[in-house]
Amino acid sequence: MASEEEGPQTERLVSEVMTPAATTVRPDATLVEAAQLMRAQEIGDVLVVKDGKLLGLLTDRDITLRAVADGVDPLSVNCLSACTPDPVTVTPGTRIGAAAELMRTHAVRRLPVLEDGRLAGMVSLGDLVRASDPGSTLAHISRRAPDTWSEEGAAGRR
Repeated sequence: MASEEEGPQTERLVSEVMTPAATTVRPDATLVEAAQLMRAQEIGDVLVVKDGKLLGLLTDRDITLRAVADGVDPLSVNCLSACTPDPVTVTPGTRIGAAAELMRTHAVRRLPVLEDGRLAGMVSLGDLVRASDPGSTLAHISRRAPDTWSEEGAAGRR
């Protein structure tokens, strides 16, 4: 018997809701390069990949907490050294309910999607929310583009 959280939406597959083109960086790319790529693409994470093999997941939070907060020069640190190595992954055939449970269990918001060991995309908490409850406030927030930063705006916030 299905629990209250299960239903038609949790039976959908990751392949139906994932972003098929995940953004990747080389392991030796600097954190500045990764941050600039995230800004340009309006995303909060990149996958660290070498020769088609997923080595790790690097988030904007990783850059902040693993480098900037320690006073490390982000131009001198490579992505491999700051990323989360061997992230939890799913396949396109994973049910979205199972993907949500993995996110909950591992306290993550994004899961790389691998097919036959090769990167196939990325699924985020926002993707799952939009799939299960497209009219919710959280779904609307997940669709919203991030605010942009400018030095003029920052001067007014100081």
